[in-house]
Formats: sequence, structure tokens, C-alpha cells
Amino acid sequence: MGKQIWRPGNMLYPLPVVMLSVAGKGGEENIITVAWAGTICSDPAMVSVSVRPERYSYKLMKETGEFVINLTTKDLAFATDYCGVKSGRDIDKFKAMHLTKVPASIVRAPMIGESPVNIECKVTEVKALGTHDMFLANVVAVHADEKYMDENNKFHLEWAEPIVYSHGTYFTCGQAIGTFGYSVRKNK
Repeated sequence: MGKQIWRPGNMLYPLPVVMLSVAGKGGEENIITVAWAGTICSDPAMVSVSVRPERYSYKLMKETGEFVINLTTKDLAFATDYCGVKSGRDIDKFKAMHLTKVPASIVRAPMIGESPVNIECKVTEVKALGTHDMFLANVVAVHADEKYMDENNKFHLEWAEPIVYSHGTYFTCGQAIGTFGYSVRKNK
């Protein structure tokens, strides 16, 4: 069986699917779901998210230069999809999805209380790239839900059943098959 050649496109899947919570200068708050989010640097801790300029949240992010990345879970899958297809111009997504607004420690955007991890971000640069603009941001605070900590204070995101996105479909993450460096670790 051979391989087909397709036109250039984004085939880097699966992707983390996250809900960004944002706030405007006038106090407007919204949630937008994005799958184009990722780590770009570990020291300093930096992330990127790409958003279409016509999206309601885009304007709010540009005004304040702040947002919160809220990790998503199996329990949040319906809200994750809803917040990606409904516009904050028309509806309060926090109310519609019964999501809890929690004040962030540094940025003005609220965190989503039901998310296992909330990452507060301050924008350093916005790059116009075509259909989307990429927001580069410093991570200024991270909040981890204590219910996912074990007795040794180790965080277990897998207990929250995180989800990913691939070609229009949400998936739960599978079984662990190894840990970083296991391929070169010496057997005891």
C-alpha cells in the first residue's frame, strides 16, 4: 500500500484542546476554545495560541494582552465544544455551561474552576500569519487542582482524563506506554 500526496496542510495531530478565558478592558469576559496552542519555551515559560481576528475573544485579548489557558477534560468535553462554536457576542458561555469563574492571581481574565490546570498568560507579541494571528505569551502563574495530587504531592493530570482534538473529533488520552528516557534507561 502506498501513500497519497496531499496539498500542504496542518497534519500535526492530535492537538491539545484548551479553553481560553479572556477579559476586555470594559470588563467583558468570554471563553474561546482553541486547538492551536502550545509550549514554545521552558525558560522563560512561554506559550503560543493562534486565534482568528474575527473572533470575539481576539479583540478582548488584544485590548488587555492577557488570557488564561484552561486545560480540558472528559467531563469538560461538551463545554469545550460549545465554547468553540458559540460566540461570546451572543451568549455568556460561563452561565450557559455552568462554569465557575475563579479570579486569577495576576491577570484580569477569570479562570475556569472546573479545569484541572489554569495557566495565566501575558502577551509579549502578536504575529499576523494569515487566517490566524499567533499570540506569544509569558506564563505568569500556574494553578493546579489539589484533587489531582497524590500523597507525595505529585500531580496526576491523567486522573482528570484530559482530552485532545484531531480532525474535528475529541478524544480522551490513552494508556501510558513509557516515560521520558525509558528507551535508554538501564535495567536494574
